[in-house]
Amino acid sequence: MKRLATLIGTVAGVGYLRPAPGTWGSLVALPMAWALHVLGGFALLVLAISVTFAKGIWATGVMTRDQTDHDPSEIVIDEVVGQWIALMPLSYVAWDRGLDITVLWPGWVAAFVLFRLFDITKPWIIGKADRRGDALGVMLDDVIAGVFAAIGVMVLAGLWHGIMGQ
Repeated sequence: MKRLATLIGTVAGVGYLRPAPGTWGSLVALPMAWALHVLGGFALLVLAISVTFAKGIWATGVMTRDQTDHDPSEIVIDEVVGQWIALMPLSYVAWDRGLDITVLWPGWVAAFVLFRLFDITKPWIIGKADRRGDALGVMLDDVIAGVFAAIGVMVLAGLWHGIMGQ
């Protein structure tokens, strides 16, 4: 059971990459999100987020049981979920408009940068969720960071396409 939890929590060992394992986790989430979108559109991405969130809570709980560190750096399943959430607006627009999701590449860059910014700095309720000190907190801070990043992506797209007329 511990081996399966470690496989899930570290995203097949990605969490052991150095430096910045969280950034590696976010990077590996990008092609995974692309594949999910291509295979099943927005709906599959949403389903994958939900399932992976639940698996992440379980894996994090198993990996941190009887440990003092509630959020070891090798656990990056939370970054995958948060990064996927940050990409949701792009998946929805591509699905809704019948676009190849790769044409939205500036949004991918914005989603990545904004998610990493919120995940690293942990402002406001992101930091509060992280301070819970349990497996749910480990996952939840990245979920909230992903939501903030998704909102940022939508605001930037609105500015670029709406106000600037691009």
